[in-house]
Amino acid sequence: MIESLHSPHIARVKALINSRGNKERSEHGEFIAEGLQCASEAIASKDGPRIKHLYVTESGRSRLVDRGVELHEVDVIDVSEPVMAAMSSTITPQGIVAICELSSKSFAELKTNGKSRFIYLHEIQDPGNAGTILRTADAMGIDAVIASSGSVDMYSPKVVRATAGSLWHVPLFTGITFEQLVSQFPETTKIALSARGEISLPDLDIQGDCIAIFGNEARGIDAVLSKDVLHVSIPMEGSAESLNLSAAASIVMYTLSKSVNLPHSIKTTH
Repeated sequence: MIESLHSPHIARVKALINSRGNKERSEHGEFIAEGLQCASEAIASKDGPRIKHLYVTESGRSRLVDRGVELHEVDVIDVSEPVMAAMSSTITPQGIVAICELSSKSFAELKTNGKSRFIYLHEIQDPGNAGTILRTADAMGIDAVIASSGSVDMYSPKVVRATAGSLWHVPLFTGITFEQLVSQFPETTKIALSARGEISLPDLDIQGDCIAIFGNEARGIDAVLSKDVLHVSIPMEGSAESLNLSAAASIVMYTLSKSVNLPHSIKTTH
């Protein structure tokens, strides 16, 4: 058991979660996942990011065992409660911290299947929005989430926590420019949520593959993204002027998930 507060294991974990953690995560291909839910999903996942080291306290190990999580194929390292407190980025740690490998999946390998639903996040900045969108994408059966360069680090501790384990269920690609997206999927219908969208979301009927684009919380969709993109709006009958990005994205993803198996009357091509 690790009991020393001077352990290099603490320094390694803290390097991945501190203010410069994005550089550390990128250079070493590792990120931190905390808590029972993330660890459980990571261990159970066959295709998601793999755990390299799992640090647990006695209580953390008990939580995993009580949930029925198999630990025999994971490198489990027991630590004391003070060591866990020094490692954790949360106020009330659950006694479980994992160092995981970043996904090695190549964006070039992502293919459409005739009814694919992808999400593209363009320079969004809020970790809570990013994590919630990925979590909703998992719930709605979205096939992949793609984040642009300039977006929040999708592997930061706040984003990972906000996904509540869905990070291990949905293919995630980061640092992808809009030009790369268009080049790889030139014929795929692309829609963007906009308050000035010319088509109301309930009237939207997509045939074939679709990519839904969500823009920066403050600026929305940049002009450079407007070419070959269909702008849609969410009709609101109440008094609110706008919706939080993750709430609006949830409505769009729900609509897209329901359109997969519906008869299509409109085909949009670009």
